[in-house]
Amino acid sequence: MRTLYLLTGLCLLSTPLLAQRTLLHCGNLFTGTGNDLQPQMTVVVEGNKITAVQKGYLAPAGTDRVLDLKSKTVLPGLIDMHVHLESETRRGGQIDAFTQNVPDIAYKAAKHARTTLLAGFTTVRDLGGSGVNISLRNAINQGLIEGPRVLTVGKSIATTGGHADPTNGYRRDLMGDPGPAEGVINSADDAHKAVRQRYKEGSDLIKITATGGVLSNAKDGSGPQFTDEEVKAIVVAAKDYGFAVAAHAHGAEGMKRAIRAGVQTIEHGTYMDDEAIALFKKHGTYYVPTIIAGKTVADSARMFGYYPALVRPKALAIGPKIQNTFAKAYKAGVNIAFGTDAGVFIHGYNAKEFEYMVEAGMPAVEAIRTALLNNARLLGMDTQIGSIEVGKLADIIAVDDNPVQQIKTLQAVRFVMKDGTVYKQ
Repeated sequence: MRTLYLLTGLCLLSTPLLAQRTLLHCGNLFTGTGNDLQPQMTVVVEGNKITAVQKGYLAPAGTDRVLDLKSKTVLPGLIDMHVHLESETRRGGQIDAFTQNVPDIAYKAAKHARTTLLAGFTTVRDLGGSGVNISLRNAINQGLIEGPRVLTVGKSIATTGGHADPTNGYRRDLMGDPGPAEGVINSADDAHKAVRQRYKEGSDLIKITATGGVLSNAKDGSGPQFTDEEVKAIVVAAKDYGFAVAAHAHGAEGMKRAIRAGVQTIEHGTYMDDEAIALFKKHGTYYVPTIIAGKTVADSARMFGYYPALVRPKALAIGPKIQNTFAKAYKAGVNIAFGTDAGVFIHGYNAKEFEYMVEAGMPAVEAIRTALLNNARLLGMDTQIGSIEVGKLADIIAVDDNPVQQIKTLQAVRFVMKDGTVYKQ
């Protein structure tokens, strides 16, 4: 009898289960591979993959599940190339470094991740935190919490006193002398060690702060902060370990050094000049504008006590310039990648960036495409995400209106599917 039970069990295990198909009936479909919307389409999802995209509303059969999006415009999940999921702006938030424990950061990061996913961003590049962002990525991948697909730098790399030196503004007896393990370097040898440390910790890519920054508690916001030798060493070491490199840069000289060294993207780029533009085009480097971050920090700096005294003048000077820099770069033919610097503003408002891009002269359809296949290629994931095509992961969102005509509709995402799982309906 026991043998019979065992044989019966083996037979059951060898019998293929019928996978439930999900049929998305789309009023309009923007696949991300062209500029036009296709009316009355069906997208078929099985497991976490798209298995068919066809005209008309396919009738369900058997165990098929139908999701009625006939009144919506359906698009691929959006990709944001610059977020900070561990933190979120608030008045006096600088004190958090002295009052928050690691679990405090982690719980808040989980909340920010879910907010980002529900806003329609199914993949993000987290460009700097404490290292909690690596655990956050892992927890999302393991299905422990809800959030977008995360690729993260872990801890950004800076020079002593640079934008990502974690002890800027501390009392002297608390400053210490952070080194490569903490993401602070002062030589080419340090650069290699810092990259290797990020590899050891599980980072997906490298970020350097090639110039001063706005929100670090230090005076300069635009000067170069790495020597040519240091930034070249980082890029060489990163290449050895299979890492792309993103470079925060406001000042022109710092971004030129970074571009010549071979970084993949320049973040912010506020004081980009004609020589820098020529280098962008020569090297094929991508520009991530983060217009919304610039506007947000300028607005916040006008509120009494929002930022420390050293930060306020930088925010007022640098913030308002980024939109005009984006317009200049776009018109000159610089490659653009969509990114927002979420965390500098409140998470979930990432899609406001599209509105600012269109205001600055980029057609809506181009702006949308910067957050799709454009970014997917930069991540090396264009065979998996960035468009609605057969064989790709089922990252799909829906909005009320036609975003090509009404770009603001992307700020009110009604439906979110990531990896074949519905998170918002």
